[in-house]
Amino acid sequence: MNELILTSLEQGLIFSVLAMGVVLTYKVLDIADLSVEGTFPLGAFVFARFVMGGANPLMSTLLAFAFGAGAGLVTALLFVKLKIRPLLSGILTMTMLYSFNLRLNGKANIPLFSSGTIYPEGYRLLVLIGAIILVKLVLDWFLKTETGYLLIATGDNESLVRSLGENSNKYKILGFMLSNGLVATSGAMMAQYQGFADITMGSSIIVVALASIIIGETVGKSSGKMSLTLRAIIGAMTYKLIGGVAIDMGLSPTDLKAISAIIVIAFISYNNFSSPVINSLKKRGGKTIAGNKKPLEEF
Repeated sequence: MNELILTSLEQGLIFSVLAMGVVLTYKVLDIADLSVEGTFPLGAFVFARFVMGGANPLMSTLLAFAFGAGAGLVTALLFVKLKIRPLLSGILTMTMLYSFNLRLNGKANIPLFSSGTIYPEGYRLLVLIGAIILVKLVLDWFLKTETGYLLIATGDNESLVRSLGENSNKYKILGFMLSNGLVATSGAMMAQYQGFADITMGSSIIVVALASIIIGETVGKSSGKMSLTLRAIIGAMTYKLIGGVAIDMGLSPTDLKAISAIIVIAFISYNNFSSPVINSLKKRGGKTIAGNKKPLEEF
């Protein structure tokens, strides 16, 4: 059981990077982005390509972020410039990335057991904790900059951003690039953790991200001062712990997708049927951007 908990915590930390990335589109910009199902394995395949070519594991991981950001740029341009709906733009990018990922290494499964990783022997958990803290702090700092506030305002009140003489599309593009860059980084970290990159890694990964975000929202509902990034981290770790406990109770790993869907349904239902008084107080609390829906304390 201890080994199972440790594994769940480690994977939860990796998925928290994924959740923090999806938070930028799903919660901040209020846009559903399905391209993450392509950028998650993209990060794994980019890492595999460069590390097997002799590159440093850390550099290969950073390159995964860069390639993921490029994929996010493609999705953003499809709906910003070509006026394709965001949901369809994400699906199109995800479809293109499937072929790109296969072309990148020439096969669907790349073993990485003989390649270097960013995890020193015996210090994997510490490295993961340090990496997640670093990503959280940098993201929290960014969201409190002028650019970060304009990114938040774009999702909250796009007309306000335009009234300030700013191009809101620029911030949408930036949000998608950062989001998919973090998702690809999570994919690269997972490939190093499990010892291989596989084309199916991104299958239903959006459900994992949404489950993490929804769980984090539920856990942090009573605390108006808990940042979105912290909620995402808590949600991802809780999600993996629930899955680990379910497997320990005798469920098959093949049931994990069904478990993920049930977790999402359960937490959404809880939020929908929770006390109207609490929901009303939460909506009234905190300062908002131009009187709109999102309290600044969330960010």
